[in-house]
Amino acid sequence: MKTHKLSFGEIIILKANLAEVIINDEVLMDLDMVNEYHEFLLTHLEAPFSLLINKKFSYAYTFRAQKVIASLREIKSMAVVAEGFNAKTSTNFLISMNKGNNWNIKTFRLRDEAIIWLEKQD
Repeated sequence: MKTHKLSFGEIIILKANLAEVIINDEVLMDLDMVNEYHEFLLTHLEAPFSLLINKKFSYAYTFRAQKVIASLREIKSMAVVAEGFNAKTSTNFLISMNKGNNWNIKTFRLRDEAIIWLEKQD
């Protein structure tokens, strides 16, 4: 596992095609941050890849960022660990905004369950 610090948080490479994403507390993800995020994923992971989104902290997206946050065709599946009500609600809102993108995404309360599900998506 290797941890990489980015302007908005950190990305931990769990496997060649699996990364955990942790956005810092109170970050407002904008289009520049999303571009940085996508560039990192494309250069550090083997496609197709899966993402474990760990919502440990509270953060938000600009409208434009919401529309492109997971638009990479190289993303095979995403699991979101959302323990609290607000984290789950905001995740469900983001998913509903992008329902036309046919994301392979599921939310979990426990990190271990999310990883097991992601590994089954191979």
